[in-house]
Amino acid sequence: MNSEQPALPGKEWVLRVVTGMDGFAPEDWSLLAGTSRGAPNDVYNPFISRAFLSALEESGSVGRAAGWLPQHLRLETPDGQLAGAVPCYLKSHSQGEYVFDHGWADAFERAGGRYYPKLQSSVPFTPVTGPRLLTSRGANPDAVRTALGQGLMTLADRLGVSSAHVTFAPEDEIRVLADLGYLYRTDQQFHFKNPGYSSYDEFLETLASRKRKALRKERRAAVDNGITIEWLTGGDLTEAAWDAFHEFYMDTGGRKWGRPYLNRAFFSLIGERMADDILLVMAKRDGRWIAGALNFIGSDAIFGRHWGCTEDHPYLHFEVCYHQAIDFAIARGLKTVEAGAQGQHKLARGYMPVTTHSAHYIAHPGLKQAVAHYLEHERAEIAEIGTELERLGPFRHSQDAG
Repeated sequence: MNSEQPALPGKEWVLRVVTGMDGFAPEDWSLLAGTSRGAPNDVYNPFISRAFLSALEESGSVGRAAGWLPQHLRLETPDGQLAGAVPCYLKSHSQGEYVFDHGWADAFERAGGRYYPKLQSSVPFTPVTGPRLLTSRGANPDAVRTALGQGLMTLADRLGVSSAHVTFAPEDEIRVLADLGYLYRTDQQFHFKNPGYSSYDEFLETLASRKRKALRKERRAAVDNGITIEWLTGGDLTEAAWDAFHEFYMDTGGRKWGRPYLNRAFFSLIGERMADDILLVMAKRDGRWIAGALNFIGSDAIFGRHWGCTEDHPYLHFEVCYHQAIDFAIARGLKTVEAGAQGQHKLARGYMPVTTHSAHYIAHPGLKQAVAHYLEHERAEIAEIGTELERLGPFRHSQDAG
């Protein structure tokens, strides 16, 4: 395991850079807030679990060949105890991030600069908000986050890269990074909020009459032609189910992105290590699966991630990805359904606009100034669009029932 120790002046910390999740013992990683299910006062996020991040590495879905080279930050106390960490990657492109900076790269390189490689603190291929500046339980969160934010800038400068990006981070982390000089960026997703519905029908009663009738009709039409829906989780996640879902994923990935990011080995690894954190919603017709959606389950939310099919049927995508996730959240008492990036079509199905946040350290003063000017206008536009979408929501009196 290669590592280095950039100094953090004035702080009694040691910052190491480790080139894989094997640089963290399982028992150490589980001490970080939010990384394991059942810890007191934690909001568990399955994407920052050691099981998920290590499955990406062990399967080869991330690595040098994929353009995601792990450069995770490990913050230790002087006696070697883990105080914090940052999942981080040295990137040779801007694919699989969902916070788009291609325009920044193009402008900088046309001006004679070199944008790639760059540092990216995120969960690869996963546009889900969650901790990025991970703190050990019992540590001073602001002090650890400040040290990690400084360390990320130090690493970027020592590597001589153009920038360091912290994407889909919670607002409390963004505030710390902004105080350190990172630029602040916003974007928009659509989430379903469950205030405690007892059933999907109770949710429907909060909608305007026309919207309610449209969704009932849509759900009936989706399962015409003898289609049934199954929920697979825990021990139901067999290799045969993963074979079918991988076929769906490859079909959609090939059409949307040109190169699907995740390989078949990844799905077997998460099925083995995270079965209770996974829900596969699978559609079946004539005795065989024809479509499916992969979801992950946190302590208070379900996260929709990937979808695919081998047969096209009207509204089946909406049923498998959005309506079934709402059904599951209501049945489990989960507060939120996050259905992935973008998609204003989710609005009519009860998913309301939510602002997401990222922070960006730009080393070159000229590029930083230009990006800062752009982001000021972009934030205003995102806020204006969000306000208008709230007004257009499907709920009675245009109000979010959450």
